[in-house]
Amino acid sequence: MRPADIEDLVVPGRPALRGNLLLTALSQPDLKANAARGELRRVSLDGGESAWTHGPRDSAPAISPDGRWVAFLRAGEGKGADGSPQLHVMPSDGGEARRLTSLHLGAGEPVWAPDSRRIAFTARVPDAGRYGTEDADGETPEPAAEAPRRITRMDYRLDDVGFVRDRPQRLFVVDAAGPAEAPEPLTGAGFDASNPVWTPDGTRVVFIAPPEWGAEETDFRDVYAISAEGGEPEVLVRADGYSERPAFGPDGTLFYFGQSFAEHREAGMTGLYAAKPEFGAGPVKARRLTDIETVDCESSAGAPAPRGADVLVAVRNRGAVELRAVAVDAVDAPLADLPVVYADRTALRSFALDGSVLAAVIATPSTSGEVVLLGDGGPRVLTDYSKPLRDKGIRPMIELETTAPDGYPVHGWLVLPEGEGPHPVLRVVHGGPFTQQEWAVFDEAQVYAAAGYAVVVGNPRGSAGYGQTHGHAITHGFGTVDVDDVLALLDKALERPDLDASRVGVMGGSYGGFMTSWLAAHHGERFKAAWSERAVNAWDSMVGSSDIGYFFVDAYIGSDPEVQRDRSPLSHAAKIEIPFAVVHSEHDWRCPLEQAERMFVALRRAGAPAEMLLFPGEGHELTRSGRPRHRVQRFEAVLEWWARHL
Repeated sequence: MRPADIEDLVVPGRPALRGNLLLTALSQPDLKANAARGELRRVSLDGGESAWTHGPRDSAPAISPDGRWVAFLRAGEGKGADGSPQLHVMPSDGGEARRLTSLHLGAGEPVWAPDSRRIAFTARVPDAGRYGTEDADGETPEPAAEAPRRITRMDYRLDDVGFVRDRPQRLFVVDAAGPAEAPEPLTGAGFDASNPVWTPDGTRVVFIAPPEWGAEETDFRDVYAISAEGGEPEVLVRADGYSERPAFGPDGTLFYFGQSFAEHREAGMTGLYAAKPEFGAGPVKARRLTDIETVDCESSAGAPAPRGADVLVAVRNRGAVELRAVAVDAVDAPLADLPVVYADRTALRSFALDGSVLAAVIATPSTSGEVVLLGDGGPRVLTDYSKPLRDKGIRPMIELETTAPDGYPVHGWLVLPEGEGPHPVLRVVHGGPFTQQEWAVFDEAQVYAAAGYAVVVGNPRGSAGYGQTHGHAITHGFGTVDVDDVLALLDKALERPDLDASRVGVMGGSYGGFMTSWLAAHHGERFKAAWSERAVNAWDSMVGSSDIGYFFVDAYIGSDPEVQRDRSPLSHAAKIEIPFAVVHSEHDWRCPLEQAERMFVALRRAGAPAEMLLFPGEGHELTRSGRPRHRVQRFEAVLEWWARHL
């Protein structure tokens, strides 16, 4: 895989399924347009697929319960409402799409009511005079000429979104059969509403919002309901932490994903919860169905899917994402007790259930995602979107298992280039830290392997997918046992005669960038050079400059200023002597630009051979969802750096 081959990274979105109609939204980078292209495709249940729309920026298909209509989002090429994703609807048997909204900042994913007529969604509504809207004087100021923002809270911005207090995310309901009109929001402007779902009788919309309507900063989220006609919302469930993706069973049981903050506020295992709401009677207590130590649900794969006596959920497990069944009457059920619906050395990205038919999008070590039917006869792959990528060559993932110096098991992979070697080696550390390297195509490892580098990746302590104890192992301990695991996996790979232990580089982004900086300072003799990207280098300033710093740093590092400084790579920059690349995006609000600038200056003042590479207009997610040309330019810069030093 070469840098420009990111155009072949075709990724199907969450499937929409009703009867024999199966739709998915394809997304892929378009270098010419320098943007992501999106279109809807119809997938035959017998295999094969065809165009449903032609984009270029269509997404989020949803089929009405009666199967007659398809709602989706379509974005144009203009500015304001014309360029933002707007809600459209079209007949399921074909025809012209009809636009339902013209919201200035666009609409969120559509959710059909049981009557197949109304659609709920959320959308950000800007204050007057901001984001290209008219102010009180009828003027439309340019961004740099907008009035100053008065900030009274710490949760005032979000990476890759921007400022949020002046454009709250509000809940809407529209009539899909009615004329296109400017809808009135159902929820207030003081908080963000998210994850709408209809009650089975279609009278209410249930959604997620912060406690007390966002009266103060908090990462807690409760479950609310509001009449579809409007009125005062009510609290259904007061959570003991974070809640998301509610879904109703046929008997009115409410299921949702949640993280309990009772013991830990970081590395939260996402569990499945159930409650029986009593509308108008006040909040009820929810029951956790899954074990907090061993079950970590992957909420990005979709909401819980009730299925008779059980509920289907995606679960992270040792680099895989599996589909498991949870009994509706379960209480703290461990992973071993959850029947396997689908599990392999793969990552299930999303799924949809209609009656007995189950469709999923599954990524594998050789595919970025295919639509698959799951049934008693085993998985049946319906699409072949990754063929262009496979034709250019995908290197296999070789599983590695070893132990750290304290005897702890360490799990990871080696992506080996072609040829006999000995090959130079890159130790690539993932971000998070509470996420996992997966059994799926990783574009970075493939590009580096194609250029001749052996790539070592893995899931050290602090990662997800190996239980709560594994994830919490580095709480108030960054740069300790995680370092042991990272180096142990590297040493395991270097036992191979076709790897060159004298030519090893280290690189990573975000938490992986922190780890790269830390290793360069404390174990620099192991590496020829380092590439540290969107890193945390100084915890003390991270507290006040990051969009999540005001709670993340206390949770993971602690509030003691001396400890924060001791755990900061910046404090140890003078120990770094190897060539060091500081790489950052100018609009990164997760690990802000000052983290890179301070580190670069400290390295140069200490005499280290350091360089800094800055990407304009990008945020923290550059390598995953940045502008395609920047992603290619970054790959080219990475390869040039390692060609010089390895």
